[in-house]
Amino acid sequence: MKRTPRLTEADVTPESIFNMKRRQVLKTLGLSAAAMGMPGVAQADILSWFKGNDRPPAPAGRPLDFTKPAQYQADLTLTPADKVSGYNNFYEFGLDKADPAANAGTLKTEPWKLTIDGEVAKPVTLDMDDIFKRFAMEQRIYRMRCVEAWSMVVPWIGFELNKLISLAEPTSKARFVAFQTLYDPEQMPGQKDRFIGGGLNYPYVEGLRLDEAMHPLTILTTGVYGKALPPQNGAPIRLTVPWKYGFKGIKSIVKITLTANQPPTTWNQIAADEYGFYANVNPHVNHPRWSQATERFIGPGGSLKVERQPTLLFNGYAEQVASLYRGLDLRENY
Repeated sequence: MKRTPRLTEADVTPESIFNMKRRQVLKTLGLSAAAMGMPGVAQADILSWFKGNDRPPAPAGRPLDFTKPAQYQADLTLTPADKVSGYNNFYEFGLDKADPAANAGTLKTEPWKLTIDGEVAKPVTLDMDDIFKRFAMEQRIYRMRCVEAWSMVVPWIGFELNKLISLAEPTSKARFVAFQTLYDPEQMPGQKDRFIGGGLNYPYVEGLRLDEAMHPLTILTTGVYGKALPPQNGAPIRLTVPWKYGFKGIKSIVKITLTANQPPTTWNQIAADEYGFYANVNPHVNHPRWSQATERFIGPGGSLKVERQPTLLFNGYAEQVASLYRGLDLRENY
């Protein structure tokens, strides 16, 4: 496909407000706190967090056992592992793309419990050992498209969500699936402080229709690049729905609830006109503040070696998932 030449730094980083150097972040937040008359203790707490030097490093992920089904080993250029782990949105650990990698070492992922309840005949609570024993892991190379118009290609490791849902035996009333991230402000300071956490309402919540959740492309992810997920990528278990924008991929999940009604989702609650419930990747439906027709692919090379490419409908998975939305107006139901 036709690609544009090397882009300028302004092209590479359009969301510059979130990508300031750490000293600029400190200065900006310090001035803002003072201007708003925040108590000195609160200002100090914010500045202490953004020093970034006293955070425990994230533990190295342990190697995982997994297979590589041929149909999911896409012949695509992978985003390097250091960029997958180093360039993230996880506001529980700060707003800058580098903050999760710098700060998420505070997250304790052992022990961990995942509960599935709601409209099910057999509610289930599993720890991670249970999950690895019950479900065979496999590597799937998926495109990942952020709503901010950048993309990656990632070799996730996980298992189909439908297997966990089937274990709980959904009732006839189940039509949607709700997800919830861990809520622990001591471990996740963005949940405690609106400056660090972007003003979101926590815990982070997401949702899918039941048929979307049961689709074989939808996986619960436990690893990346052959190892257990690092905290900044949503350890120990996250959702991956490759035909939807990345904010649907809720991280560090502790609860899955089957419901009769459409559940609330974090970004849709904040700005429904910008972040729809469906969040299907669609080059024909722009974000109110930028075009979705193209995307910046983050691949090998230096920080400025980023190529612009056309956005694919359903992120390139239309053949597999378009039937889920037959008769649905994708512009109205964005």
